[in-house]
Amino acid sequence: MSKLTRALGLMSGTSLDGIDVAFMETDGEDVVRRGPFLSVPYDETQRAVLRKSLLDAVVMKDRHSRPGNLAEAEQALTWWHGEAIQAWGRKSGVSLSNIDVIGFHGQTVLHRPEKQLTVQLGDGAGLARQLGVPVIYDMRAADVAAGGQGAPLVPIYHRALAASIPDRPIAFVNIGGVANVTWIGRDGELLAFDTGPGNALIDDWMKVHTGTALDEDGHVALSGRIDEGAVAQFLGDSYFERPAPKSLDRNSFANIRLDGLSAADGAATLVAVTGRAIAASRAQFPEDPVLWIICGGGRHNRAIMQALKALLPRVETAEAFGFNGDAMEAEAWAYLAVRSFKGLPLSFPGTTGVPRPMKGGVLVRPS
Repeated sequence: MSKLTRALGLMSGTSLDGIDVAFMETDGEDVVRRGPFLSVPYDETQRAVLRKSLLDAVVMKDRHSRPGNLAEAEQALTWWHGEAIQAWGRKSGVSLSNIDVIGFHGQTVLHRPEKQLTVQLGDGAGLARQLGVPVIYDMRAADVAAGGQGAPLVPIYHRALAASIPDRPIAFVNIGGVANVTWIGRDGELLAFDTGPGNALIDDWMKVHTGTALDEDGHVALSGRIDEGAVAQFLGDSYFERPAPKSLDRNSFANIRLDGLSAADGAATLVAVTGRAIAASRAQFPEDPVLWIICGGGRHNRAIMQALKALLPRVETAEAFGFNGDAMEAEAWAYLAVRSFKGLPLSFPGTTGVPRPMKGGVLVRPS
């Protein structure tokens, strides 16, 4: 067995929940040894900075430009990630001197692959200097520049985890700000794409109507009634007719309005959109999955889980197989960092639509 690389993965992604830090020892291929995990939530001041960044990023045409407050937000965000890693070190007792590489996702503020444009805020060089550890960041850019969707990149990690599960075909569903699915066939074939909205629209709706950017346990949605007309409007979008692979921006459906709905009815309607869009992904697969493994923050929402169990065959959370559904994306970024470090591909024609398997990521070392 080749020497294992000790890596940390940092994930903030499309949601505005906070920063996830996960440790892993891996060869970037078959061997995965998962370790300590920590989630550091954003406070309201930090979320306000990031919401402003999402608005400022709308006008971007050059992924290296930083209009509005984006430059300031990027430096603050990088510092927050460094602090999150230091908090992880204090809690886990693992010294940063024992870390070989950090995979840094950054905060997605714009994702328009049809324009070969994807932007994740985060200063990799600044983080490497702050922590004294090599950092690999900007892992989506090469894929998008080559004509791929740049997302999702987690499928190759899902396949490594699935090695311990005999069921095939199998589907991993991650419900973050946007929901995405990885289909793994009988011979390890991969097909992956964003299914539709995840938690982002629900969180935004709750923030406006209750002051809290979260429907804890799906309690509010479970008390509401679904507006079928609004659901039909969402699911009538041309996105759902496009063949996979395909991907979404966090705000791709933000222009659809739910005027006149109560907080509960709006939440119930958005949960229905998330659940039905995930179920509709079955039409894209060569063969129906016999098992659906749900990961990400959305699995904590009882309303979403009830919707999925009513629409799909066997549905389980990641924990049913010994995985950590909260840590999985951060773990994936540690795994991808090691693959990037070793010159292995991160994305494939079946996962992002890129013409050929693509390497990716930018390596920076502490000065």
